[in-house]
Amino acid sequence: MKIPLLAVLSLAVPLAALAAPDCQELVVTGHPYYPPVAWGSDGKLVGAAPELVTGIAKGLGFTKVTTKDFGTWEKAQAAARSGEADIIVGIYRNTERLEYLDYAEPPFMIDPVSVVVRAGAAFPYAQWSDLKGKRGVTSAGESYGNQFDGYMGRELSVARVPGIDKAFAAVLDGSADYAIIAFYPGRDAARKQGLFGKVAFLPKMIVNADMFVAFSKKSKCLGALKEGFARALKTDVDSGKANRLLETANDSLGEK
Repeated sequence: MKIPLLAVLSLAVPLAALAAPDCQELVVTGHPYYPPVAWGSDGKLVGAAPELVTGIAKGLGFTKVTTKDFGTWEKAQAAARSGEADIIVGIYRNTERLEYLDYAEPPFMIDPVSVVVRAGAAFPYAQWSDLKGKRGVTSAGESYGNQFDGYMGRELSVARVPGIDKAFAAVLDGSADYAIIAFYPGRDAARKQGLFGKVAFLPKMIVNADMFVAFSKKSKCLGALKEGFARALKTDVDSGKANRLLETANDSLGEK
């Protein structure tokens, strides 16, 4: 019995390559300073989100998956915009990003964002308006969703600095009254810098935001990625695998 040519090809060539012959390599990027979600290591991106996405992609037939640290969060977003990166992990959804990203549903985690102050200089914070009249600071390139981004731009005085370390420094030297920092990477950075006891994370969060995996609209792999990826992602979220990867990555940070 003769085997159809397509069946023979499917045995030798990954399904992803058949669906998108121009897609030879899948490049994954994300925030290089956002542990345990993702962080840079020797030019690559490691952490829970890269591991989650790499596993899904390989399950879909992508045999060559590379993670890449572009150096800064802004450069990672630029790489996704240009198509230099096919996937960006650990990203919030906002109107500007929808122009160049195709988001995969569902979000794979909820990301709390904190108000950080100098120890002993806490103030009552229960709602966004409590930040009015105070000097804030946050990292360049960060978005906290359309609603808070809009409020911050209209109502608050928040300067942008290059990274969490600079945000902590502004709070500690008194040039800012508070910093807006994502809780998980902020906590990890404070631990590494020995800042517990010098800074305080206020208990009320700015937002608890959905965090996504998104595809570059300029990726040659987009057609092959979309079909099947969302189903696999939902399975990993519903089964608890995504949370387990986050917990494992967080535990590994504590051992360093």
